Amino acid sequence: MESEEQNQETIKTVINVEDLNIEILPIIYEIIKSIEKDNHHDNTAKTRDSQDCSLKVLELQKRLDQARAEIRMLPGIEYSKEQQLNHLDALKTQLQLKQALLQKYRYMYPFDSHKP
Repeated sequence: MESEEQNQETIKTVINVEDLNIEILPIIYEIIKSIEKDNHHDNTAKTRDSQDCSLKVLELQKRLDQARAEIRMLPGIEYSKEQQLNHLDALKTQLQLKQALLQKYRYMYPFDSHKP
């Protein structure tokens, strides 16, 4: 029961694009830097660097999994590009109609508030 409720809460949680935590470039840079180290003479240093690199790759994998999970929670992600564009067109049409109504009613005479 509790896991089902947690899943429903997770589904209801919506993330904005600004809230996404997708900082993977620094980790990739550290991985490349550790690979480029020149420790051809010292086997212990090679082993240590290899372990460090493995840990960094695991951290990168964890961050990518976290980014995938966050992206799945973005609103509208379940719609195709065509569906999103159709929805955007409908919203633009609604906006134009509402702006036209506002312009129309802006210049109308006020209602007569005198009651006999």
